[in-house]
Amino acid sequence: MKVLNLYAGIGGNRKLWTECEVTAVEHKPEIAAIYSHFYPNDTVIIGDAHQYLLDHYQEFDFIWASPPCPTHSRFNNINIKSRKYPDMKLWQEIIFLKSFFKGKYCIENVITYYEPLIPCVESDSHYYWTNFKIPKIKNTKRGIRRQEHEFVIEKIGIDLSAFPELDKKFVKQVINNCVQPEMGELIFNCAKGIYNKTKEYQQTLF
Repeated sequence: MKVLNLYAGIGGNRKLWTECEVTAVEHKPEIAAIYSHFYPNDTVIIGDAHQYLLDHYQEFDFIWASPPCPTHSRFNNINIKSRKYPDMKLWQEIIFLKSFFKGKYCIENVITYYEPLIPCVESDSHYYWTNFKIPKIKNTKRGIRRQEHEFVIEKIGIDLSAFPELDKKFVKQVINNCVQPEMGELIFNCAKGIYNKTKEYQQTLF
């Protein structure tokens, strides 16, 4: 199963994926290096995920995208001085995949400060837009108070202590916005199950 992991970050959502060939796109080289450290067998591309999706979407069976969330989040819009127009790339990608992509997709973002423009599933304190059914689950790991690196280890099972150069602001972003690996696995397995059933059905036709 060929998978495209857009805005890959350090790969919290990808941690428990199996039986797949993953291409990850991340625009910050220092973050892409961390991703490569944890997932050396993945193809990692440093570049514009938004443009890469447009150019390569037909090459994959499953696409996951986690576009930048600050302009959509409730937290970042509390302070009137920090308010910005919402980044419409989120909605562009949802509309594009919904209209033209033949495989399965999941687009993830934070809970927005406004009513979502396109219906979605709220689960694990995130919004998910998919073209297949996913279950709703509650996040059971909120409210933990640890030092930043320990918190990331407990929440997503990725030890960042080997990268002391990471600033606290980035680590906190990982804590607040990351998708728990278990949720990433659950969604991926739903898509993979549909993909495998389709392959089995196609094989019976010949």
